[in-house]
Amino acid sequence: MNIETVEKIIVQHNIKLLQYRHKTADVQTQLNESVQLQQLCLKHHTLFIINDDINLAKKISADGVHLGKNDDSIQQAREQLGVNAVIGVSCYNDINLAQSAQNQGANYVAFGALFPSATKPDAPQCTLNIITQAKQQLNIPIVGIGGIDFDNQQQAFNAGCNAVAMIAALWD
Repeated sequence: MNIETVEKIIVQHNIKLLQYRHKTADVQTQLNESVQLQQLCLKHHTLFIINDDINLAKKISADGVHLGKNDDSIQQAREQLGVNAVIGVSCYNDINLAQSAQNQGANYVAFGALFPSATKPDAPQCTLNIITQAKQQLNIPIVGIGGIDFDNQQQAFNAGCNAVAMIAALWD
């Protein structure tokens, strides 16, 4: 991980929330990288959340956690991280899952993959129509994920996303 490159991206694109996700790294590497990124986020007033790992989020006092379908519950995250923690939930292409996450106290839900994704090529596809339907039913922010770049992000916003997640587009 090149911290200078991450900082350049945060500044250049006015990143408001950064999620740490490095599942293949060992525990010490994850701790070291997340602490470095957290310091960078504090410097630039960017929220910092950890993907999947409530314990790591608690250990470094991250701003929150993002949970997938096989992770701990929203309730467990809230109990460990507190009432002010940002808790996001992956809902793939399932509005009912998003409704349930909202009812359980999630701060935002993520839908995707909206477009073909090199990062997760086997991710379930989510149509922009599902985003539009979800926007009519939910009161919490919707994040579009999967294959989003600078050319197609406006389609996600037009469909009803409040924010988008990018990986490859930022690093390429």
